[in-house]
Amino acid sequence: MTGTTGDASGAAHGTTGATDPTGAPATASEPTASLHLAVALDGAGWHPAAWREEGARPGELLDADYWADLVTEAERGLLDFVTFEDVLGLQSAAFHLPDDRTDQVRGSIDAVLLAAYLAPLTQHIGLVPTTNVTHTEPFHLAIGIATLDHVSRGRAGWRPQIASRAADAALFGRRTTPQLTEHDVGDSASISAPLRALFTEGAEVVRAARLLWDSWEDGAEIRDAATGRFLDRDKIHPIDFRGTNFSVKGPSITPRTPQGQPPVMSLAHATVPYEFAALSSDVVAITPHGRAGTVAILAEVAEAVERTGRDVSERPLRTFADLIVLLDDEPGAAARRKARLDELAGAELVSDAEVFTGTPAELADLLVDRHSTGLDGFRLRPAGLPHDLTAITRGLVPELQRRGVFRTEYASTTLRGHLGLARPASRYAKGGDARHPEDSA
Repeated sequence: MTGTTGDASGAAHGTTGATDPTGAPATASEPTASLHLAVALDGAGWHPAAWREEGARPGELLDADYWADLVTEAERGLLDFVTFEDVLGLQSAAFHLPDDRTDQVRGSIDAVLLAAYLAPLTQHIGLVPTTNVTHTEPFHLAIGIATLDHVSRGRAGWRPQIASRAADAALFGRRTTPQLTEHDVGDSASISAPLRALFTEGAEVVRAARLLWDSWEDGAEIRDAATGRFLDRDKIHPIDFRGTNFSVKGPSITPRTPQGQPPVMSLAHATVPYEFAALSSDVVAITPHGRAGTVAILAEVAEAVERTGRDVSERPLRTFADLIVLLDDEPGAAARRKARLDELAGAELVSDAEVFTGTPAELADLLVDRHSTGLDGFRLRPAGLPHDLTAITRGLVPELQRRGVFRTEYASTTLRGHLGLARPASRYAKGGDARHPEDSA
Protein backbone atom coordinates (compact mmCIF):
# COMPACT_ATOMS: atom_id res chain seq x y z
CA MET A 1 0.00 0.00 0.00
CA THR A 2 3.00 2.30 0.36
CA GLY A 3 2.79 5.55 -1.57
CA THR A 4 -0.54 4.93 -3.28
CA THR A 5 -2.94 4.88 -0.34
CA GLY A 6 -1.52 7.21 2.23
CA ASP A 7 1.48 5.02 3.12
CA ALA A 8 -0.29 2.50 5.33
CA SER A 9 2.83 0.43 5.82
CA GLY A 10 5.64 2.95 5.69
CA ALA A 11 4.61 5.18 8.58
CA ALA A 12 6.57 4.72 11.77
CA HIS A 13 4.87 2.41 14.24
CA GLY A 14 5.39 4.69 17.20
CA THR A 15 3.35 4.61 20.40
CA THR A 16 0.43 6.94 20.92
CA GLY A 17 0.86 7.10 24.67
CA ALA A 18 -2.46 5.29 25.16
CA THR A 19 -2.68 2.04 27.07
CA ASP A 20 -5.10 -0.85 26.94
CA PRO A 21 -6.98 -1.93 30.11
CA THR A 22 -4.17 -4.36 30.97
CA GLY A 23 -1.65 -1.51 31.03
CA ALA A 24 0.14 -2.57 27.83
CA PRO A 25 1.12 0.04 25.23
CA ALA A 26 -1.53 0.58 22.56
CA THR A 27 1.05 0.13 19.81
CA ALA A 28 4.51 -1.29 19.49
CA SER A 29 7.63 0.81 18.99
CA GLU A 30 8.87 -0.90 15.84
CA PRO A 31 11.44 0.60 13.45
CA THR A 32 10.06 1.39 10.00
CA ALA A 33 12.55 -1.03 8.39
CA SER A 34 11.24 -4.06 10.24
CA LEU A 35 9.10 -6.60 8.48
CA HIS A 36 6.32 -8.60 10.07
CA LEU A 37 6.30 -12.38 10.07
CA ALA A 38 3.53 -14.88 10.76
CA VAL A 39 2.91 -18.56 10.11
CA ALA A 40 -0.19 -20.41 8.95
CA LEU A 41 -0.55 -23.74 10.74
CA ASP A 42 -2.58 -26.52 9.16
CA GLY A 43 -2.54 -30.19 10.10
CA ALA A 44 0.78 -31.84 9.26
CA GLY A 45 1.74 -28.99 6.94
CA TRP A 46 0.66 -27.47 3.64
CA HIS A 47 1.99 -30.27 1.43
CA PRO A 48 -0.71 -32.97 1.16
CA ALA A 49 1.89 -35.71 1.69
CA ALA A 50 3.59 -34.03 4.65
CA TRP A 51 1.95 -36.43 7.13
CA ARG A 52 4.01 -39.27 5.62
CA GLU A 53 7.36 -37.49 6.01
CA GLU A 54 9.91 -38.61 8.58
CA GLY A 55 9.53 -36.48 11.70
CA ALA A 56 5.83 -35.76 11.11
CA ARG A 57 3.38 -36.53 13.92
CA PRO A 58 0.21 -37.72 12.15
CA GLY A 59 -1.05 -39.59 15.19
CA GLU A 60 -1.16 -36.33 17.18
CA LEU A 61 -2.98 -33.97 14.81
CA LEU A 62 -6.02 -33.84 17.08
CA ASP A 63 -3.90 -33.69 20.23
CA ALA A 64 -3.74 -30.31 21.94
CA ASP A 65 -0.11 -30.90 22.98
CA TYR A 66 0.90 -31.12 19.32
CA TRP A 67 -0.50 -27.67 18.67
CA ALA A 68 0.99 -26.32 21.88
CA ASP A 69 4.42 -27.45 20.68
CA LEU A 70 3.93 -25.69 17.35
CA VAL A 71 2.69 -22.41 18.79
CA THR A 72 5.33 -22.20 21.52
CA GLU A 73 7.95 -22.79 18.82
CA ALA A 74 6.43 -19.97 16.75
CA GLU A 75 6.55 -17.72 19.82
CA ARG A 76 10.18 -18.72 20.36
CA GLY A 77 10.78 -17.20 16.92
CA LEU A 78 9.14 -13.90 18.00
CA LEU A 79 6.53 -14.15 15.24
CA ASP A 80 3.67 -11.66 15.13
CA PHE A 81 0.93 -14.27 15.02
CA VAL A 82 -0.12 -17.74 13.99
CA THR A 83 -3.29 -18.56 12.06
CA PHE A 84 -5.33 -21.72 12.40
CA GLU A 85 -7.29 -23.10 9.47
CA ASP A 86 -10.86 -24.28 9.93
CA VAL A 87 -13.38 -25.98 7.69
CA LEU A 88 -17.02 -26.99 7.94
CA GLY A 89 -16.76 -30.21 5.95
CA LEU A 90 -13.88 -32.61 5.60
CA GLN A 91 -10.85 -31.29 3.77
CA SER A 92 -10.73 -31.97 0.04
CA ALA A 93 -8.14 -31.94 -2.71
CA ALA A 94 -10.64 -29.98 -4.83
CA PHE A 95 -11.40 -26.38 -3.89
CA HIS A 96 -15.12 -26.58 -4.67
CA LEU A 97 -16.13 -30.21 -4.12
CA PRO A 98 -15.77 -32.84 -1.38
CA ASP A 99 -13.78 -35.95 -2.22
CA ASP A 100 -13.42 -39.52 -0.99
CA ARG A 101 -9.62 -39.66 -0.78
CA THR A 102 -8.10 -41.61 2.08
CA ASP A 103 -4.42 -40.87 1.38
CA GLN A 104 -4.49 -37.29 2.71
CA VAL A 105 -5.17 -35.77 6.12
CA ARG A 106 -8.86 -35.52 6.90
CA GLY A 107 -10.43 -34.24 10.11
CA SER A 108 -9.67 -31.20 12.26
CA ILE A 109 -10.57 -29.48 15.52
CA ASP A 110 -12.34 -26.17 16.09
CA ALA A 111 -9.95 -23.27 15.53
CA VAL A 112 -11.41 -20.84 18.10
CA LEU A 113 -11.53 -23.46 20.85
CA LEU A 114 -7.97 -24.51 20.00
CA ALA A 115 -6.75 -20.91 20.19
CA ALA A 116 -8.46 -20.48 23.56
CA TYR A 117 -6.67 -23.57 24.87
CA LEU A 118 -3.32 -22.24 23.64
CA ALA A 119 -3.79 -18.73 25.01
CA PRO A 120 -2.64 -19.38 28.60
CA LEU A 121 0.27 -21.49 27.32
CA THR A 122 1.76 -18.50 25.49
CA GLN A 123 2.55 -14.90 26.45
CA HIS A 124 3.16 -12.75 23.39
CA ILE A 125 2.25 -14.32 20.07
CA GLY A 126 -1.03 -13.40 18.37
CA LEU A 127 -3.62 -16.17 17.90
CA VAL A 128 -5.79 -15.86 14.78
CA PRO A 129 -8.41 -18.57 14.21
CA THR A 130 -10.41 -18.93 11.01
CA THR A 131 -14.21 -19.09 11.25
CA ASN A 132 -16.92 -19.52 8.66
CA VAL A 133 -19.20 -16.47 8.43
CA THR A 134 -21.74 -17.85 5.96
CA HIS A 135 -23.33 -20.51 8.14
CA THR A 136 -22.45 -19.26 11.64
CA GLU A 137 -24.42 -16.75 13.72
CA PRO A 138 -22.64 -13.35 13.79
CA PHE A 139 -23.41 -12.85 17.49
CA HIS A 140 -21.73 -16.15 18.41
CA LEU A 141 -18.72 -15.33 16.26
CA ALA A 142 -18.29 -11.93 17.89
CA ILE A 143 -18.45 -13.14 21.47
CA GLY A 144 -16.18 -16.11 20.67
CA ILE A 145 -13.41 -13.84 19.38
CA ALA A 146 -14.02 -11.35 22.21
CA THR A 147 -13.67 -14.17 24.73
CA LEU A 148 -10.42 -15.26 23.07
CA ASP A 149 -9.13 -11.69 23.40
CA HIS A 150 -9.91 -11.74 27.11
CA VAL A 151 -8.33 -15.14 27.81
CA SER A 152 -5.23 -14.25 25.76
CA ARG A 153 -5.04 -10.79 27.36
CA GLY A 154 -5.13 -8.97 24.06
CA ARG A 155 -3.61 -11.36 21.53
CA ALA A 156 -6.69 -12.48 19.58
CA GLY A 157 -7.25 -11.91 15.90
CA TRP A 158 -9.93 -13.21 13.59
CA ARG A 159 -9.94 -14.51 10.04
CA PRO A 160 -13.54 -14.56 8.72
CA GLN A 161 -14.05 -16.90 5.77
CA ILE A 162 -17.05 -17.33 3.50
CA ALA A 163 -18.35 -20.77 2.47
CA SER A 164 -16.98 -21.32 -1.02
CA ARG A 165 -18.08 -24.96 -1.16
CA ALA A 166 -21.80 -25.46 -1.77
CA ALA A 167 -21.81 -28.91 -0.15
CA ASP A 168 -21.12 -27.30 3.24
CA ALA A 169 -24.66 -25.88 3.27
CA ALA A 170 -26.07 -29.40 3.71
CA LEU A 171 -24.47 -29.56 7.17
CA PHE A 172 -26.92 -26.89 8.31
CA GLY A 173 -29.94 -27.25 6.04
CA ARG A 174 -30.91 -23.58 6.29
CA ARG A 175 -29.79 -22.16 2.95
CA THR A 176 -27.96 -22.96 -0.26
CA THR A 177 -24.88 -21.30 -1.70
CA PRO A 178 -23.58 -21.17 -5.29
CA GLN A 179 -22.01 -24.34 -6.69
CA LEU A 180 -18.73 -23.44 -8.34
CA THR A 181 -17.89 -25.16 -11.62
CA GLU A 182 -14.59 -26.44 -13.00
CA HIS A 183 -14.49 -23.28 -15.11
CA ASP A 184 -14.99 -21.09 -12.05
CA VAL A 185 -12.05 -22.59 -10.19
CA GLY A 186 -9.74 -22.00 -13.15
CA ASP A 187 -8.72 -18.57 -11.86
CA SER A 188 -9.24 -16.38 -8.81
CA ALA A 189 -11.51 -13.83 -10.50
CA SER A 190 -13.83 -16.56 -11.76
CA ILE A 191 -13.97 -18.10 -8.29
CA SER A 192 -14.93 -14.90 -6.49
CA ALA A 193 -17.48 -13.52 -8.95
CA PRO A 194 -20.28 -16.05 -8.18
CA LEU A 195 -19.57 -15.56 -4.47
CA ARG A 196 -19.90 -11.76 -4.46
CA ALA A 197 -23.12 -11.84 -2.44
CA LEU A 198 -21.45 -14.00 0.20
CA PHE A 199 -18.55 -11.55 0.43
CA THR A 200 -21.06 -8.71 0.86
CA GLU A 201 -22.75 -10.66 3.63
CA GLY A 202 -19.35 -11.46 5.16
CA ALA A 203 -18.55 -7.74 5.35
CA GLU A 204 -21.86 -7.24 7.16
CA VAL A 205 -20.93 -9.98 9.64
CA VAL A 206 -17.63 -8.23 10.40
CA ARG A 207 -19.41 -4.91 10.78
CA ALA A 208 -21.88 -6.45 13.24
CA ALA A 209 -19.03 -8.02 15.20
CA ARG A 210 -17.19 -4.69 15.42
CA LEU A 211 -20.34 -2.99 16.68
CA LEU A 212 -20.78 -5.70 19.31
CA TRP A 213 -17.15 -5.33 20.41
CA ASP A 214 -17.82 -1.61 20.88
CA SER A 215 -21.19 -2.08 22.59
CA TRP A 216 -19.51 -2.12 26.01
CA GLU A 217 -17.50 1.03 26.62
CA ASP A 218 -14.28 0.89 28.60
CA GLY A 219 -15.14 1.26 32.26
CA ALA A 220 -18.65 -0.20 31.95
CA GLU A 221 -17.76 -2.67 34.70
CA ILE A 222 -17.60 -0.94 38.08
CA ARG A 223 -17.43 -4.06 40.30
CA ASP A 224 -17.77 -2.10 43.53
CA ALA A 225 -18.99 -4.53 46.17
CA ALA A 226 -19.27 -1.81 48.83
CA THR A 227 -21.83 0.21 46.85
CA GLY A 228 -23.40 -2.78 45.10
CA ARG A 229 -22.69 -1.36 41.64
CA PHE A 230 -21.33 -3.92 39.20
CA LEU A 231 -22.20 -2.12 35.94
CA ASP A 232 -22.60 1.36 34.59
CA ARG A 233 -25.65 0.65 32.43
CA ASP A 234 -25.21 3.91 30.52
CA LYS A 235 -21.99 2.49 29.02
CA ILE A 236 -23.65 -0.58 27.48
CA HIS A 237 -25.39 -0.06 24.14
CA PRO A 238 -27.67 -1.98 21.78
CA ILE A 239 -26.32 -2.00 18.23
CA ASP A 240 -29.57 -2.52 16.28
CA PHE A 241 -27.71 -3.82 13.21
CA ARG A 242 -29.64 -5.00 10.16
CA GLY A 243 -27.84 -6.90 7.44
CA THR A 244 -29.19 -8.38 4.22
CA ASN A 245 -29.95 -11.77 5.77
CA PHE A 246 -29.67 -11.23 9.51
CA SER A 247 -30.12 -8.69 12.27
CA VAL A 248 -28.49 -8.28 15.66
CA LYS A 249 -30.06 -6.24 18.45
CA GLY A 250 -27.16 -6.45 20.89
CA PRO A 251 -25.47 -5.53 23.11
CA SER A 252 -22.76 -8.14 23.46
CA ILE A 253 -22.70 -10.30 26.58
CA THR A 254 -18.90 -9.97 26.66
CA PRO A 255 -17.34 -6.75 28.05
CA ARG A 256 -14.97 -4.67 25.94
CA THR A 257 -11.77 -6.55 25.33
CA PRO A 258 -8.11 -5.65 25.97
CA GLN A 259 -7.63 -4.66 22.32
CA GLY A 260 -11.03 -3.03 21.97
CA GLN A 261 -11.18 -4.38 18.43
CA PRO A 262 -9.28 -7.64 17.79
CA PRO A 263 -7.57 -7.32 14.39
CA VAL A 264 -9.45 -8.85 11.48
CA MET A 265 -7.46 -10.66 8.79
CA SER A 266 -8.58 -11.85 5.37
CA LEU A 267 -7.05 -13.86 2.54
CA ALA A 268 -7.60 -12.27 -0.87
CA HIS A 269 -6.90 -13.40 -4.42
CA ALA A 270 -8.97 -11.13 -6.69
CA THR A 271 -11.05 -7.96 -6.99
CA VAL A 272 -14.02 -9.03 -4.87
CA PRO A 273 -11.97 -10.24 -1.88
CA TYR A 274 -9.67 -7.21 -2.21
CA GLU A 275 -12.75 -5.04 -1.73
CA PHE A 276 -13.80 -7.19 1.22
CA ALA A 277 -10.38 -6.60 2.76
CA ALA A 278 -10.59 -2.86 2.12
CA LEU A 279 -13.99 -2.74 3.82
CA SER A 280 -13.49 -5.14 6.68
CA SER A 281 -9.90 -6.09 7.45
CA ASP A 282 -6.94 -4.79 9.41
CA VAL A 283 -4.59 -7.26 7.70
CA VAL A 284 -4.90 -8.72 4.21
CA ALA A 285 -2.88 -11.71 3.04
CA ILE A 286 -2.32 -11.80 -0.71
CA THR A 287 -0.90 -14.55 -2.89
CA PRO A 288 1.43 -13.07 -5.51
CA HIS A 289 3.83 -15.13 -7.61
CA GLY A 290 7.06 -13.24 -8.17
CA ARG A 291 8.15 -9.68 -7.49
CA ALA A 292 6.21 -8.20 -10.41
CA GLY A 293 3.09 -10.02 -9.25
CA THR A 294 3.54 -8.53 -5.79
CA VAL A 295 3.72 -5.00 -7.18
CA ALA A 296 0.66 -5.59 -9.34
CA ILE A 297 -1.48 -7.00 -6.53
CA LEU A 298 -0.49 -4.23 -4.12
CA ALA A 299 -1.73 -1.78 -6.75
CA GLU A 300 -5.03 -3.69 -7.01
CA VAL A 301 -5.47 -3.61 -3.25
CA ALA A 302 -4.74 0.13 -3.28
CA GLU A 303 -7.41 0.60 -5.94
CA ALA A 304 -9.90 -1.36 -3.81
CA VAL A 305 -9.09 0.86 -0.85
CA GLU A 306 -9.73 3.95 -2.97
CA ARG A 307 -13.02 2.56 -4.35
CA THR A 308 -14.36 1.78 -0.90
CA GLY A 309 -13.36 5.18 0.50
CA ARG A 310 -11.20 3.81 3.29
CA ASP A 311 -9.00 6.38 5.01
CA VAL A 312 -5.80 4.46 5.69
CA SER A 313 -4.43 7.26 7.86
CA GLU A 314 -7.27 6.44 10.27
CA ARG A 315 -7.52 2.71 9.52
CA PRO A 316 -4.20 1.30 8.28
CA LEU A 317 -4.39 -1.89 6.23
CA ARG A 318 -1.41 -4.15 6.76
CA THR A 319 -0.45 -6.23 3.70
CA PHE A 320 1.12 -9.67 4.07
CA ALA A 321 2.13 -12.04 1.27
CA ASP A 322 1.60 -15.78 1.63
CA LEU A 323 4.34 -18.26 0.72
CA ILE A 324 4.47 -22.03 1.09
CA VAL A 325 8.00 -22.79 2.26
CA LEU A 326 10.26 -25.84 2.31
CA LEU A 327 13.54 -24.95 4.05
CA ASP A 328 16.76 -26.88 4.61
CA ASP A 329 20.25 -25.71 5.48
CA GLU A 330 21.91 -27.72 2.69
CA PRO A 331 21.49 -26.13 -0.76
CA GLY A 332 19.20 -28.25 -2.91
CA ALA A 333 17.90 -30.36 -0.02
CA ALA A 334 14.53 -28.59 0.14
CA ALA A 335 13.93 -29.09 -3.58
CA ARG A 336 14.76 -32.77 -3.25
CA ARG A 337 12.39 -33.06 -0.29
CA LYS A 338 9.61 -31.42 -2.27
CA ALA A 339 10.19 -33.84 -5.15
CA ARG A 340 9.94 -36.75 -2.73
CA LEU A 341 6.70 -35.41 -1.24
CA ASP A 342 5.28 -34.73 -4.71
CA GLU A 343 5.99 -38.35 -5.63
CA LEU A 344 4.23 -39.59 -2.50
CA ALA A 345 1.25 -37.36 -3.31
CA GLY A 346 1.15 -38.49 -6.92
CA ALA A 347 1.20 -34.92 -8.20
CA GLU A 348 3.28 -31.78 -8.05
CA LEU A 349 2.27 -29.35 -5.31
CA VAL A 350 0.09 -26.62 -6.80
CA SER A 351 -1.28 -23.83 -4.63
CA ASP A 352 -2.80 -20.39 -4.64
CA ALA A 353 0.43 -19.21 -3.00
CA GLU A 354 3.92 -19.28 -4.44
CA VAL A 355 5.99 -22.30 -3.38
CA PHE A 356 9.54 -21.60 -2.19
CA THR A 357 12.28 -24.22 -1.78
CA GLY A 358 15.73 -23.28 -0.52
CA THR A 359 17.82 -22.32 2.47
CA PRO A 360 16.82 -19.86 5.20
CA ALA A 361 19.35 -17.36 3.83
CA GLU A 362 17.87 -17.63 0.34
CA LEU A 363 14.38 -17.09 1.73
CA ALA A 364 15.66 -14.06 3.67
CA ASP A 365 16.95 -12.61 0.38
CA LEU A 366 13.50 -13.03 -1.16
CA LEU A 367 11.61 -11.57 1.80
CA VAL A 368 13.83 -8.51 2.05
CA ASP A 369 13.46 -7.87 -1.68
CA ARG A 370 9.66 -8.32 -1.68
CA HIS A 371 9.35 -6.20 1.47
CA SER A 372 10.82 -3.30 -0.49
CA THR A 373 7.79 -3.35 -2.82
CA GLY A 374 5.59 -2.06 0.00
CA LEU A 375 4.56 -5.26 1.76
CA ASP A 376 4.33 -5.04 5.54
CA GLY A 377 5.14 -8.69 6.08
CA PHE A 378 4.67 -12.33 5.21
CA ARG A 379 2.52 -15.22 6.31
CA LEU A 380 4.58 -18.34 5.75
CA ARG A 381 2.89 -21.69 5.27
CA PRO A 382 5.25 -24.47 6.42
CA ALA A 383 4.98 -27.34 3.92
CA GLY A 384 5.85 -29.91 6.57
CA LEU A 385 5.41 -29.72 10.33
CA PRO A 386 7.30 -29.40 12.54
CA HIS A 387 10.35 -29.40 10.20
CA ASP A 388 9.66 -26.21 8.24
CA LEU A 389 8.35 -24.30 11.23
CA THR A 390 11.57 -24.99 13.11
CA ALA A 391 13.55 -23.94 10.03
CA ILE A 392 11.66 -20.63 10.12
CA THR A 393 12.17 -19.94 13.83
CA ARG A 394 15.75 -21.21 14.14
CA GLY A 395 17.10 -20.52 10.67
CA LEU A 396 15.18 -17.74 8.94
CA VAL A 397 14.50 -15.55 11.97
CA PRO A 398 18.16 -15.34 13.10
CA GLU A 399 19.13 -14.53 9.51
CA LEU A 400 16.60 -11.68 9.34
CA GLN A 401 17.76 -10.45 12.73
CA ARG A 402 21.37 -10.36 11.51
CA ARG A 403 20.19 -8.14 8.68
CA GLY A 404 18.42 -5.81 11.10
CA VAL A 405 14.93 -6.26 9.63
CA PHE A 406 13.23 -8.37 12.30
CA ARG A 407 12.67 -7.85 16.01
CA THR A 408 15.01 -9.33 18.61
CA GLU A 409 12.37 -9.19 21.33
CA TYR A 410 8.66 -8.52 21.61
CA ALA A 411 7.93 -4.81 22.15
CA SER A 412 4.24 -5.27 22.91
CA THR A 413 1.94 -7.67 24.71
CA THR A 414 -0.98 -7.33 22.26
CA LEU A 415 -1.49 -8.35 18.64
CA ARG A 416 -2.48 -4.81 17.70
CA GLY A 417 0.80 -3.70 19.25
CA HIS A 418 2.84 -6.21 17.22
CA LEU A 419 1.18 -4.88 14.06
CA GLY A 420 1.62 -1.22 14.98
CA LEU A 421 -2.13 -0.62 15.17
CA ALA A 422 -3.52 1.76 17.77
CA ARG A 423 -6.25 0.59 20.13
CA PRO A 424 -9.49 2.27 18.96
CA ALA A 425 -11.97 3.87 21.31
CA SER A 426 -15.52 2.57 21.39
CA ARG A 427 -17.67 4.43 18.88
CA TYR A 428 -20.25 4.79 21.68
CA ALA A 429 -17.83 6.32 24.17
CA LYS A 430 -19.42 9.80 24.03
CA GLY A 431 -22.97 8.47 24.01
CA GLY A 432 -25.07 7.75 20.96
CA ASP A 433 -24.02 6.14 17.68
CA ALA A 434 -21.14 8.44 16.78
CA ARG A 435 -19.34 8.03 13.50
CA HIS A 436 -16.23 5.93 13.58
CA PRO A 437 -13.18 5.66 11.25
CA GLU A 438 -14.56 2.31 10.08
CA ASP A 439 -17.71 4.03 8.84
CA SER A 440 -15.76 5.79 6.10
CA ALA A 441 -15.47 2.48 4.23
